[in-house]
Amino acid sequence: GSSLLTGPEGLMAKERENLKRLKCLRRYRQRYGVEALLHRQLKERRMLATDGAAQQAHTTRSSQRCLAFVDDVRCSNQSLPMTRHCLTHICQDANQALFKPCQGSEEVPCNKPVPVSLSEDPCCPLHLRLPPQMYVPEQVLAVPEELEAAPTDLYLSAAELQPTESLPLEFSD
Repeated sequence: GSSLLTGPEGLMAKERENLKRLKCLRRYRQRYGVEALLHRQLKERRMLATDGAAQQAHTTRSSQRCLAFVDDVRCSNQSLPMTRHCLTHICQDANQALFKPCQGSEEVPCNKPVPVSLSEDPCCPLHLRLPPQMYVPEQVLAVPEELEAAPTDLYLSAAELQPTESLPLEFSD
């Protein structure tokens, strides 16, 4: 825009007015004085707050381990998101409602955590009870022996099935 003012021929009145509007539009969203100072301070505070929170969240999340103890030794697994226990020990948390221990069977008890589903008693894949079979294959009917040994004189031979010359044309093959 400044190069237009230095031209040898100068600017016409309409061009000067358009240039003035262009410069105003370029400065339209910029802040000046006290407003600019307050805006810069606000941006700096936000950067410090978000950087600190992101840094803190990253360090706490990476260092969270399961709080369960097995034989007086703390579990070394990472805890599930938003919990204090790993997947193996999640059922020890009394406040959680997403997992239940598998009931197992009478012969083999099982306490493996299973996600709660729509069923009343959730089971692990090992103890899952399948529904009864819906499809029953058809049984092959046994053919009596009397029908298997049918007399052959009831059937016509191939020579007997051939059309004869005495038959009209429409009855022959």
